[in-house]
Amino acid sequence: MQDTSKQYDTVIKTCRTLFEKKMSDYGSAWRILRLPSLTDQIFIKAQRIRSLQQNSIRKVDEGEASEFIGIINYCIMALIQLEKGVVEQPDMKLDEALTLYDEKVALTKKLMEDKNHDYG
Repeated sequence: MQDTSKQYDTVIKTCRTLFEKKMSDYGSAWRILRLPSLTDQIFIKAQRIRSLQQNSIRKVDEGEASEFIGIINYCIMALIQLEKGVVEQPDMKLDEALTLYDEKVALTKKLMEDKNHDYG
């Protein structure tokens, strides 16, 4: 399980770096999104992954990794929205968003570790 925890941390570090960059570029524009909108974005990313996996010929040289990163970040945004609610105007500063991001990541990591323990 130690390897799984380290792998989780490595993946999340990449996801968090992108989240922080996008927050710096666009602010908290995602705060206006309702949960169905975030769910739609997750679904679109999943469809894109399936398309990349099924089609061997690509006009744009993109991998699946960026789509998986997007899914993770949209899921964390959704968890934040569940807690904070939707707003009419972007209202969150970078430091608050990163604190909430880290809190949600810690919760999901704990859940993963607890389930791994239970399932052996």
